[in-house]
This record gives sequence, C-alpha cells and structure tokens, in this order.
Amino acid sequence: MFNKIKQNWMAFKDIFKDSNDLNEKTIVGFASFAIMVIFATADIISGLFGKDLVINELIYNSFVIITLGSFGIAEASKIFRTRSKEENNENEDEAINPKNEC
Repeated sequence: MFNKIKQNWMAFKDIFKDSNDLNEKTIVGFASFAIMVIFATADIISGLFGKDLVINELIYNSFVIITLGSFGIAEASKIFRTRSKEENNENEDEAINPKNEC
C-alpha cells in the first residue's frame, strides 16, 4: 500500500516537470471548473432545503476568470504552435525549392 501511495505521489510530481505530456494550463482550468461545479451543486442542494448559500462574488468570479484564462491560453498556444509549424514547413519548402525571380 505504501508503494502504491508513493507511486501515485511520483506521478503527481511528474506533472510539474518540464518534460511531460500533460498541459498544466488545462489541469488548472479543469480544477477551477470542478470547483465551480461543486459551488453550483452546493447552491442547488442548499436551495432545495430552503437555505441560501452565500458565495462571495469575487471568489466565484476569480474561478471563472481562471477557468476561461487557462482554457483560452491552452487553446491559443495550440493555434500558435500550429501556425509556427506551418511557417517552418513553408520555410523548409522555400529552402529546398527556391523561387526563381528575375
């Protein structure tokens, strides 16, 4: 059991290494979204019991901004990475087949 916990902890630490397959921005965005879902569920459940769940608007808006920012940055990096790959391919093509202009 201790080995299983140690193995899981090592897997968790791998997230923060520079050479990993996971996108940290997406992980942060998902965690923030999960907290927003927990807030919404707790609000619905407390509403069913006639209680008002008071959530500070600043805290909730912070989670919204973190979620949108994380997913937005992750998507933007995918777009720019694709564009840079296309530009590199174009530059390689021009280097192989230079245009003859007079």
